[in-house]
Amino acid sequence: MNPKYFIIRCLRCNQKNRVKRDQQTGRPMCGRCGAYLDELILSCLICHKKNRIREDKLHDCPVCGHCGAPLYQGYVQSLSDKTFDNEIDSFPAPVFLCCWAPWCVSCRIVLPFLEQIAPRYDGGIKIAKLNIDENPLIASRYSVSKTPTFLIFRNRKLHKTLTGILTKEEIEAHLKSLVKKQDSSPM
Repeated sequence: MNPKYFIIRCLRCNQKNRVKRDQQTGRPMCGRCGAYLDELILSCLICHKKNRIREDKLHDCPVCGHCGAPLYQGYVQSLSDKTFDNEIDSFPAPVFLCCWAPWCVSCRIVLPFLEQIAPRYDGGIKIAKLNIDENPLIASRYSVSKTPTFLIFRNRKLHKTLTGILTKEEIEAHLKSLVKKQDSSPM
């Protein structure tokens, strides 16, 4: 195979297409059906409709065209006092929030775990973090005095509070239980 080319399979017609590696301008198109090759198809975890998203727009918080639920959130979102209420109220699924502080050594251990885990739960659970030094209103509203503290929201209300350092496996166990509860609850 010539190393000057990528082989990209079209999501629409399944045709293999050869695209030059150094092609920097424009969007590559399928030679058979004319579909753009830089688009991804993401299924909504809420309504299960398929959505076509450009790859370069993936981190711009795309939403489902049918129900408006976020399609991709494969990163840990930072919340603030100003954005907190809107982010919790606008997300239809559970929210897993880590309240942390920059001076906390335990927080610096836990935050990379969240970054690793977030892509697996994209769209199904919002994984977020809140710096309590910069956002004292939310910290006082939920009586966060120790770090790290994890707040779990279901149906826009505080469901559970966990305090202290959690291992990656413990965080995964809490997230999996949230997904199971969400799947078993009637819509």
